[in-house]
Amino acid sequence: MGRTFAYCRVSTLEQTVENQKIAIETAGFQVPENRVISETISGSCQAMQRQGFQQLIEHKMESGDTLVILKLDRLGRDMIDVMETLHQLSDKGISLISLDLGAIDLTSPAGKLQVQVMAAVAEFERNRIRERTKEGLTRAKAEGKKLGRPKADAEKIEAVKDCRQNQGLSIAQTAEKLGISVATVKRLQKAA
Repeated sequence: MGRTFAYCRVSTLEQTVENQKIAIETAGFQVPENRVISETISGSCQAMQRQGFQQLIEHKMESGDTLVILKLDRLGRDMIDVMETLHQLSDKGISLISLDLGAIDLTSPAGKLQVQVMAAVAEFERNRIRERTKEGLTRAKAEGKKLGRPKADAEKIEAVKDCRQNQGLSIAQTAEKLGISVATVKRLQKAA
């Protein structure tokens, strides 16, 4: 029987991994503190490019061990990265359990099937969103609606120019005075 490890990840310093640790323990996994790897890093970073995760997989875990995570998105937001990580774990003989998907080993044939079905559903939904967006744009054009950012009017350009050049206001002060965003001030300033 192999050892059990836990991987907990948050995206920002303001967040904490404590809830993930508690959920793993509540689910019945007694993971010693020295086998809990915690990281603060964006989920957009591929799993094997995260220092803590990479060290865990390449140097601490071995065949027969089990890795427990709270949710599959702790590995990555991208299903391609998740699938590659599952493949690497499976090749090393490491089991993966994601509590949000039940107590099934995701590196087993049944677990891989479950993840592949989820990936297919996610891909289908992305394609449907693209189709609906395209249909909506086509309908809006047919109705004569103008799409995109409205053209900067001369009055707003002059107001920005007056605030910046004549009154000596900063971009942030100009935005506040005119009730527009900093990005809009910058855009109007370029148009001037």
